[in-house]
Amino acid sequence: MTDVPLRSSPRLAVYAIGGNALSDPALKGAEARSAAEAVMDDVLEDVVDLLEAGIRVVITHGNGPQVGELLLMEESLFDRRRVESTNFTPQPLGLDNWVAATQGTLGHEIATNLDNILQARGRHEQVATLLTRVEVDANDSAFSQPTKPIGPIIDNLDAVPSNWKIGITDVDVGPRRVVASPKPISIIDSDAIEALISAGAVVLCAGGGGIPVICHNRGIQGVEAVIDKDRVSALLAVSLNADFLFISTAVDSVKLDFGSDNERQITTMSISEAKQYLDDGQFPEGSMGPKIEAMLFAKQKNPELSVSLCKPGDVIEAMRGVAGTTITQ
Repeated sequence: MTDVPLRSSPRLAVYAIGGNALSDPALKGAEARSAAEAVMDDVLEDVVDLLEAGIRVVITHGNGPQVGELLLMEESLFDRRRVESTNFTPQPLGLDNWVAATQGTLGHEIATNLDNILQARGRHEQVATLLTRVEVDANDSAFSQPTKPIGPIIDNLDAVPSNWKIGITDVDVGPRRVVASPKPISIIDSDAIEALISAGAVVLCAGGGGIPVICHNRGIQGVEAVIDKDRVSALLAVSLNADFLFISTAVDSVKLDFGSDNERQITTMSISEAKQYLDDGQFPEGSMGPKIEAMLFAKQKNPELSVSLCKPGDVIEAMRGVAGTTITQ
């Protein structure tokens, strides 16, 4: 007798993990590692709790801090080689390649830890990490208006290269590099995701929002961007006809007047209220804005879908409506 839910099982959850939750850009060294390990423990506990409740799970994750670090390493290497050789001509890999790299590194870390826990619990699910490409529009206005923060917080703005775009979001304590974040159109590898779910796997996919590509008459081509993982997660939840979408992030719920003396927590928020708060500027682009837009997209496309935001470790309580923030009709 297996405890792996069959494809005909009525419930499926898409669980989105924040890149900042896995690696706080405000922390460094041992403090950052300790915080990341604690978050990972809570994330994996959430996933196992869902599985033990008979709910199949598809996991997505962000990569803002991690992809920025990799890009910074590449640029630092090029700077050193320019000094060493006057004939050096840099050929950068591009953000699409570094997104793919973080799908591998973070996917390996999450899958290995989850596999070990599932084995220790005597469960039979296997974790499959899928390199996932996501189509975007080459004419998306986001390419000329970068808002997606990546990499660490910048300590010295005077040392920033002139070609960088810098932004500050309401969840950061300092400036960070920002890049284009076009909206996802379709998930190229959706059939493979569906097949893995049907085989009973816990699927890790669309890491870092997916590898951004454009589709044209010559085929598929990677582009310089980082897609928001919450928007991709919402698209994925709708396309899979999931029952639950959980946006897991570093804060315990949606806040109004965030960071002010009047800050207050929201436990439920209707579609019309969420739209009004967006119009009022409560949820800025580059921080909570894309999360709320993603939640709205999912709820409007599938009114039966349960859509919640919560911190890692609170997913069961969020499902019950006693933690986090849930979007209602």
